[in-house]
Amino acid sequence: MALEDAQSDIDAAFTRDDLKGPGFENTFAGALSFLRRRYTKDLGGADVAVTGIPFDQAVTNRPGTRLGPRAIREASALQSPDAPYGWGFDVMSEFAIADYGDMAFDYAKPADVPARIEAHIAGILAQGCGVITLGGDHSITLPILRAHVAKHGPLALVQFDAHTDSWVDDDDTRVDHGTFVYTAVQEGLIDIDHSVQVGIRTTNPDPLGITIIDAPEVHRIGAARTADRIREIVGTAQVYVSFDIDGLDPAFAPGTGTPVWGGLTSPQAAAILRAMAGLSVVGGDVVEVSPPFDTTGATAIAGAHVATELLCLWAYTRR
Repeated sequence: MALEDAQSDIDAAFTRDDLKGPGFENTFAGALSFLRRRYTKDLGGADVAVTGIPFDQAVTNRPGTRLGPRAIREASALQSPDAPYGWGFDVMSEFAIADYGDMAFDYAKPADVPARIEAHIAGILAQGCGVITLGGDHSITLPILRAHVAKHGPLALVQFDAHTDSWVDDDDTRVDHGTFVYTAVQEGLIDIDHSVQVGIRTTNPDPLGITIIDAPEVHRIGAARTADRIREIVGTAQVYVSFDIDGLDPAFAPGTGTPVWGGLTSPQAAAILRAMAGLSVVGGDVVEVSPPFDTTGATAIAGAHVATELLCLWAYTRR
């Protein structure tokens, strides 16, 4: 694109004619959508949609992830002019990607939110699209999984996290970001034999049969071997990828609710995600980005990169 064209391009989130191609407007200006994709509720021409769930009323420590989708979209503008690095293809040019906007809900009725999330995601999937979700706290993953499993059947889970989120919770009236894995296993949503949790560094005595590659092991064996192990565990199963940003060390992602030292580095996470290419990824999310606890914006930048990598993972086997 000529420089003068780039300088006159503005608000592509509303003005662009199609769902493919990079975005050339100034990264510091204009309406903010994810990767400068077009905002639309009509997904007839879309391959995959990005949507936000700005819900953070299920946290055990610091709130603020309701502001995560907005911050991730803002940070993603930095990536919009260029193909994602290291993939060998440009997901923005080869696939029609829409920004479906955020899910609406009544903040005063948190118990109603999981069912709304499930219906919201199911509505996107029903339009023939894949979906990548921006959170929000990690409680949102349970209803997202329910919607995906209704379409695909039980799924393998690859979860990047400091915590297993598998604490026992047999009260179905509770909404808790630390129990989604336990409930998902009890409901038969997760294929535990082909699931893996990466970056764990908090104690939970019962892993529920899910393989754990904890953070010290990732540091010991390295990113490449970690990715090999993930691929060995998942195999040919269809897989959902959930990335809690606290899987990264607080040095790389301080803006999160329950930070734990000793986590993954950004280079490790990037290398692992790219080496997962070829897995049968049906969807994914990035959660727990809490902008108020990071004045630098580094956590939202990391979240935007993770979301872009998830798009690439989803697209890789569909090229």
